[in-house]
Amino acid sequence: MTTAAHISLRDVSVTFPVLSFRDRSLRSRFVSAVTLRRNAAVPHIVSALSGVNLDIRAGDRLAIVGANGAGKTTLLRVLAGIYHPTAGSVDVNGRCLSLFDLSAGFDEEATGYENIMRRGLVIGARRAEIDARRAEIAEFTELGDRLDLPLRTYSSGMMLRLTFAVATAVEGEIVLLDEWIGVGDQQFRKKARQRLDEIVARAGILVLASHDVDLIKATCNRAILLDEGRIAACGTTEEILGRYLGGART
Repeated sequence: MTTAAHISLRDVSVTFPVLSFRDRSLRSRFVSAVTLRRNAAVPHIVSALSGVNLDIRAGDRLAIVGANGAGKTTLLRVLAGIYHPTAGSVDVNGRCLSLFDLSAGFDEEATGYENIMRRGLVIGARRAEIDARRAEIAEFTELGDRLDLPLRTYSSGMMLRLTFAVATAVEGEIVLLDEWIGVGDQQFRKKARQRLDEIVARAGILVLASHDVDLIKATCNRAILLDEGRIAACGTTEEILGRYLGGART
């Protein structure tokens, strides 16, 4: 496990402009453009994260808990560099392995082998690194000659095998998880769980967003409670889960 991994967020906010359904319609936008209306709709601004300050150091297994819409996935995407904050700063020291949005970068018309390279490049691996692990990835999927076929011919189970194998082929010092991944049939799920456990054990930092209380208790040593994009509490897993579950019962 690396001792250099570190994440620091200072006053991080993320906002999104959202148009109403009426203003998103093609006809409405066309009329606005033609007439140059001065009273054209102003987008509604949604605050996904607001004033987030957080330090995560090597050895931390941090759980992010909160109700749906609290900002958990947005925070993970900021840590992964997918979203850039509209205010504040993010400092991430260490290679991130983002185990969410696993199908991003895949092309249904390309073969399984071609998609191994495509997805590998999307997650930040070097071409030579993917080439070196290509046979290992193929073996892990257990898809055999089907990897020569286009993705549109794959069943959902085959697709899950491929996406998981590629996503976990390149390890990171920082592992970001949106819920724990369970894929495939019982035999493959056991193999996938073993690989995921090994990756997390070797990582310097784990950040896990989850509603699974038992998983959080077994995996994490720290936790934060998000409430409407703000950190409402930060502490040990036991403390934060107690607060979160106590609030959920009220």
